[in-house]
Amino acid sequence: MTPPASDATSSTSSSSSSAASPPSMLPPWLAGLWRRCITLFPLKLVGNTVATLGFFPLYFWIMRNAGQAWVLPLTPIDGLVAFWPWLLPVYLSLWGYIALPVLLARDMRELVGFSLGCAAMTLLALLVFWFLPTAIPNFAVETTPGTSLQFLKMVDSAGNAFPSLHVSFSVFTCVALARQLRAVGAPAWLRAVNVAWAVGIVYSTMAVRQHVLIDVLGGLALGVAFGLATRERAAAAAPA
Repeated sequence: MTPPASDATSSTSSSSSSAASPPSMLPPWLAGLWRRCITLFPLKLVGNTVATLGFFPLYFWIMRNAGQAWVLPLTPIDGLVAFWPWLLPVYLSLWGYIALPVLLARDMRELVGFSLGCAAMTLLALLVFWFLPTAIPNFAVETTPGTSLQFLKMVDSAGNAFPSLHVSFSVFTCVALARQLRAVGAPAWLRAVNVAWAVGIVYSTMAVRQHVLIDVLGGLALGVAFGLATRERAAAAAPA
């Protein structure tokens, strides 16, 4: 016997709703993160992929075609940072880290706000790279042929140094992700992991000899400025 159409519709919507709902045994903060993840997921996936792939051609084009680069001076702090090639995975993890605030965006407004912040930082940095090209000194770094570090040194040369977009993206992501974790009531250890991840990426930029202190400070200032600006705007827009 065929069930009534209304019953069939009800059972279909009920099954799809249960598939999208987090398991009941999850703690509230983890359930909140799950709901954020599934919201607008196809848009988040496509948008983040297109933005990441579109960034690199423009970045490398400016590196190749900008004028003569000014070599940044070293500071005493640079001499204290040892060359640690094993931190390369931490350095490269930025591209997974920066996707987290996109994945955890609660709604379209939050998604657009983070995306526009990243776009504005990128545009500002690219303008500096074009009109005031800089480069780090030619460090005598030994790399094993065929390794990821050698590939990085060949592809991402010493140009486009100041400000460090790697650092500004890390800081901006840390601020946005901290706001999202606090909103769902995430535990303190997870919020500490967020900060430690950002600090690790910032330090790795110097440890793998991709940046020096001056451009790290420039990237830090850029990331903090945009992080504070978007945080104040989000707080003002939040309902009472």
